[in-house]
Amino acid sequence: MLKVEELFIEPTSTVLDSLRKLDETGQRILFIAPHGELQAVVTDGDIRKFFLRGGTPDQTVDKAANYHPLSLPVAERGRAREMLQRHCIDALPILDKRGHIADIVFAHGLDVDNRKRVDIPVVMMAGGLGTRLYPYTKILPKPLIPVGEQPIAELIMDRFRSFGCHEFTMIVNYKRGMIKSYFNELEKDYQVDFADEEVFMGTGGGLCLLKGKINSPFFFTNCDTLLDVDFGDLYAYHKSHGNLVTMVCAFKHYTVPYGVVELGEDGGIAAMREKPELDFLTNTGVYVVEPRVVQEMRDGEKIGFPDVIERYRLAGEKVGVYPISESSWMDMGQLEELEKMRRKLENQQ
Repeated sequence: MLKVEELFIEPTSTVLDSLRKLDETGQRILFIAPHGELQAVVTDGDIRKFFLRGGTPDQTVDKAANYHPLSLPVAERGRAREMLQRHCIDALPILDKRGHIADIVFAHGLDVDNRKRVDIPVVMMAGGLGTRLYPYTKILPKPLIPVGEQPIAELIMDRFRSFGCHEFTMIVNYKRGMIKSYFNELEKDYQVDFADEEVFMGTGGGLCLLKGKINSPFFFTNCDTLLDVDFGDLYAYHKSHGNLVTMVCAFKHYTVPYGVVELGEDGGIAAMREKPELDFLTNTGVYVVEPRVVQEMRDGEKIGFPDVIERYRLAGEKVGVYPISESSWMDMGQLEELEKMRRKLENQQ
């Protein structure tokens, strides 16, 4: 069982340290509480906003923290459920008479669903060959590769469905007959339609097949990524910022396992760094897209969706980023990652 103290973090710790601790604990909140006395909280959402303001991972976490957190005294613990629901928060600290954290009430522990509902279409890119997952994809198309007891595409749909989405369209090509058969025979409470891609048109080109069929903003996802995010909050963020496209990006921290040498202009050594650490945001392959993008796709054009985004960005259109933590992103694009995803889902269950 998680101890309260395991969620404490020093105000002088870095934002990167906070991200690591969020990943380690599996929670979405940490507390700045010297000697147990509550001063501030920092959530994954606070860190996301911090990055969007231009913050960097090496800055101290107090720059991202909320110094006016909600809490309840021990005597009013019974109001916790109502507070969690009314303020749409994941956790609520319970304080003793000295202001020290005596306990933490989590929304998931009270069966409180604070997720924002959203019912917009979901379009899935499901036509690729899945060459990185060969030899599995010699037998099955990538969307039907099982992760545990369900195919990856069904797991992805289930996550969107839990937020209210019920209209799905799969852009299919390779082994599309198998994909259609599976979802047509599946007992489900949502609708799955198909758009046949006769030739491979890239991760973006297939959107031209949906002209006249998509008239609202929609989620656009690949078929090998599971996100542990609030899709309702993602959509609300997209609309509030007036984006044409919002890209979900995961924060990644990577340590180069070698010493890195930088060359000078004369061919000599300009600098040496031993096992440098890199911090960056990487595209998860999940987006919120305005319907205008579909209507403006060029018929038959072979293009990746990142190139579509770049075309709009260079034209001055507003393209945004919704950052998430590394632990909120599971990718099965390669065999090694597929096994990691299976193990992580087993642990969650």
